Amino acid sequence: MQAAQSTIDDHEIAKFQAMAAEWWDPSGKFKPLHMLNPCRLDYITAQIASEFERDLSEDKPFAGLRILDIGCGGGLLAEPMARLGADVVGADAAERNIPVAKLHAEQSGLEIDYRFTTAEAMAAEGEQFDAVLNMEVVEHVASPIDYLIACRQLLRPGGLHICSTLNRNPKSYMMGIIGAEYVMRWLPKGTHDWKKFITPDELFDLIRDAGLEPVDRKGFVFNPIAWSWSISDRDLSVNYVTASLKPE
Repeated sequence: MQAAQSTIDDHEIAKFQAMAAEWWDPSGKFKPLHMLNPCRLDYITAQIASEFERDLSEDKPFAGLRILDIGCGGGLLAEPMARLGADVVGADAAERNIPVAKLHAEQSGLEIDYRFTTAEAMAAEGEQFDAVLNMEVVEHVASPIDYLIACRQLLRPGGLHICSTLNRNPKSYMMGIIGAEYVMRWLPKGTHDWKKFITPDELFDLIRDAGLEPVDRKGFVFNPIAWSWSISDRDLSVNYVTASLKPE
């Protein structure tokens, strides 16, 4: 299976270009990601540690691992991976995100290889990684299957693919669109297109069709009383995350 030349949706990219300068403002347009980030990191680090037999209590437990954060934005995930010792590449198709990410990494004393590029372009160049982080991106691309094929091509045999997105149902419409964009105003109106949301079963089918083996899925659940996120084994009704492996 070969990836299409590009799965970039220019309309989707334009949305994130317009918000690029606000990536590191915890009260700005990316406030939901700042709130969700600790929960995402708990899942990602646990999956990587388990797959590659790393001890998270050690200093630099991910040393020797090459990790790609595709759709890296301002670096909210790339920076923690670098602090854990990984060799990190952050890639984004929204050009304005890259200088923001580079500047923040420099100010933080971190070496991260940030690139204005696409998954398809990197796959065509033969890039290989131990893990690919594909978080909140698949619902913004023009062709999810071609995009996931490119992610599979970017993995070494036995490599780990972590993909999160939003479920498609009435609850996700109310919370992900009405709640986040219109009521709480956490995101600009029009950030998400509910019709492009993907159910967990659909995503597992897409992952299999792309040549990967799904091994896990969990929900990210927001508690409005505690004002916090948690990982759930059962509730995948809105935000959720999957882990899959490239066959050896």
